[in-house]
Amino acid sequence: MTDTEASPTDADPTDDPAEETLPPEGLIDATIEAIETTHPSIPLPSHSVDPPHRLSPVQRFDDAVDQAFDRVRGTEPADRIMYALTELGDFGLIWVLLGFTRGLRSDADATAAWRLAAALGVESVLLNGLIKSQFKRERPVAQEPRPYKMRIPLTTSFPSGHSSTAMLASLLLTQHSPRSVKPFYFGLAALVAASRVHVRIHHASDVVGGVAVGTVFGLVARRVWPLKKT
Repeated sequence: MTDTEASPTDADPTDDPAEETLPPEGLIDATIEAIETTHPSIPLPSHSVDPPHRLSPVQRFDDAVDQAFDRVRGTEPADRIMYALTELGDFGLIWVLLGFTRGLRSDADATAAWRLAAALGVESVLLNGLIKSQFKRERPVAQEPRPYKMRIPLTTSFPSGHSSTAMLASLLLTQHSPRSVKPFYFGLAALVAASRVHVRIHHASDVVGGVAVGTVFGLVARRVWPLKKT
């Protein structure tokens, strides 16, 4: 070997193209460019990252109320009382019993009881047959076994029928009633409505919607079928 011949060990390793490397960023860009050139129809992932999912104000409200009820769920006598109230509220049973029990006092109270029964019937048909079908909201999913048995409704979640019925009945039962009994009826209505969140059959916003619907039904019933003040 002559002096002008370079040995393999004297060669500069950077002169070999096979030894050239690209930084990660350059390699990614080169790969994308090659794909776009040879396969323009292949969709490429975007480098932008979508913002995280944000809960709506209604969902945040529902979650906050549900977490508040977690403090008393699973405790006694809270569970027993709430499950009993939610069962008594089925089909407006508790309100019909109160109305007709009071109707035994006089003819005027008997008329008020029949008005209540008729209003509850109309409210049930309109709420379950018409209003709920417009929303079709899913009910909450219970993650744990229930401490007591209860009827699981087949209708959709919004608005709450128990809450609507409770508000309607309270408005009718308290008309021309002494002021001293009004807190009892409205307080009972609030407990029945709250029981639906406690037993995880309704979202809190379902209850708010039910109260609003029941208020409208109650005011309309008062106007359509007025009672004479005794």
